[in-house]
Amino acid sequence: MNRSRITIADIEQARERISTAVVQTPVVQSAALSELNGVCVNLKLEHLQTTGSFKLRGASNAILNLDSEQRKYGVVGVSTGNHGRGLAYAASQAGIRCIICMSSLVPQNKIDGIKSHGAEVRIVGQSQDDAQIEVDRLVSEENMTMLPPFDHFDIISGQGTLGLELLEQVPNVEAVAVPVSGGGLISGVAVAIKAQNPAIRVIGVSMERGAAMHASLKAKHPVLVEELPTLADSLGGGIGLDNQYTFAIAQDLIDEFILVSEDEIAQAIRHAYWKERLIIEGSGSVGIAALLSGKLQTSKLLAVIVSGGNIDLNLHYRIISGENVDVANE
Repeated sequence: MNRSRITIADIEQARERISTAVVQTPVVQSAALSELNGVCVNLKLEHLQTTGSFKLRGASNAILNLDSEQRKYGVVGVSTGNHGRGLAYAASQAGIRCIICMSSLVPQNKIDGIKSHGAEVRIVGQSQDDAQIEVDRLVSEENMTMLPPFDHFDIISGQGTLGLELLEQVPNVEAVAVPVSGGGLISGVAVAIKAQNPAIRVIGVSMERGAAMHASLKAKHPVLVEELPTLADSLGGGIGLDNQYTFAIAQDLIDEFILVSEDEIAQAIRHAYWKERLIIEGSGSVGIAALLSGKLQTSKLLAVIVSGGNIDLNLHYRIISGENVDVANE
């Protein structure tokens, strides 16, 4: 197998592998967003995935592809929450030990969610880079297998299954807006979509505070960014200076990249609740934020991936009640 390049065949194999481990999430047309933008807008409700985000797809694919030696020692990963939750759930289903290392910036609700699936959580430092040091130690000293959040062949292939689903559900889609952090989701989705129809536009969306992939694409190579508090906390962290997959795929296949502000993210969370009856987290709202702000303008039939719903409900209540929440000062 050529594992230097991810193909549509790899994603199709991943879909078969994880078919009983994940659910097919629905697509709904948003009347409010369609009217506002004058184009049909479909929402891919991946926040309804078993663990509340798309991350279960990649985690399940990677776990199910481990060999017997790797299964014996278990898996470890660094996470801002949703990858850890997906990895914890997939490992528990397979009866494999799992440790998730996280920075102190990760919200308590996401820590609790990971623990609820039986994984051990270790809080290390102020960034994912700090947490990665503990991951490296566990790999070196305890022979655990590291499964990273995004830059991994099986993780990306698993995330790409969302793209296959979307094309079946909205076969005439002309543009897709995808939240971007390290790029695992948009890489997998872009490979799946562009392989079947290269004309479909792939639009990346992230937050203004610390968007590592955007900064790296602008610099034309992976760069370090300061990890800052944001309502889109699941999109935080770097892409890795030794990035193997996602940066190159993003360079090749992303057609447009949009950044949204904290106020725009909050407005999108409010819109999702009051107009769409959806409870979503900041990272899952960025596509809606790009539409509401007018930063995403298209005449093409659009699909927006709502990637996650694991938001602290106290924070959610404050946002939908109209409070001006600035997590940087909390």
